[in-house]
Amino acid sequence: MKLTIPTFLLTAATLFLGSCASTSTSGAGSSSASTVKPYPLKLCVVTDNELGSMGDEQRIVYQGQEMKFCCAPCVEKFQSNPAKFLAKLH
Repeated sequence: MKLTIPTFLLTAATLFLGSCASTSTSGAGSSSASTVKPYPLKLCVVTDNELGSMGDEQRIVYQGQEMKFCCAPCVEKFQSNPAKFLAKLH
């Protein structure tokens, strides 16, 4: 007996697995390690506090740019309005 898998299940599985493979652990987008631009500042891009001063230093990659934060709440603030904070890098 030959088993067949409906096309929609294969498509759904392919999309799911593809999205899992391309999502970084930070949830901020994907980028290969060789194309990530290093974070140029010594301070948190959100609060201008010293990195790690409010807990463990947080790092994410957003659209190929490494971002560093003084604490986890700053990551959420950044993700709510990235353009506002990315402007500080230029």
